[in-house]
Amino acid sequence: MKKIVDFRKLLGVNDSTELKELKTIYRNFMKDCHPDKFQDNPEEQLKAEARSKEIIEAYHFLVSIAPETRVANQEEYTTTTGTSAIADFEYKSQTLKITFMDGSAYEYFDVPKGVYTKLINADSPGRFARRHIYNEFVYRNVSKLATA
Repeated sequence: MKKIVDFRKLLGVNDSTELKELKTIYRNFMKDCHPDKFQDNPEEQLKAEARSKEIIEAYHFLVSIAPETRVANQEEYTTTTGTSAIADFEYKSQTLKITFMDGSAYEYFDVPKGVYTKLINADSPGRFARRHIYNEFVYRNVSKLATA
């Protein structure tokens, strides 16, 4: 969740910001801090390059978890979580990554350690995840990111 909060703070948006508005904000930031604006000053150009990388990362991340993005991909997500078995999962810093047998992978954010522990100990991790994870936490498709 800290990552989400930090990225929203960096771009000055909140959880109700729509994609169109987010895109406008992103473009304005990129106009202001694009490295090409500082060709005469190498030091400022390096700072602008670092800042623009942060902004690009924040923008792409926030687009990937936006409600509009999730709605657009809901059918694919529902099919994967409803029919494909879990191939693997890993947990790090309250982020749970689940990889499915169909090759899809999703990250779930702000997952408490207790929920992860219950997933590990569940007789059927797939059934547990369907009941307690898939529709309870903010998520994003990371298999699309790997192929993009």
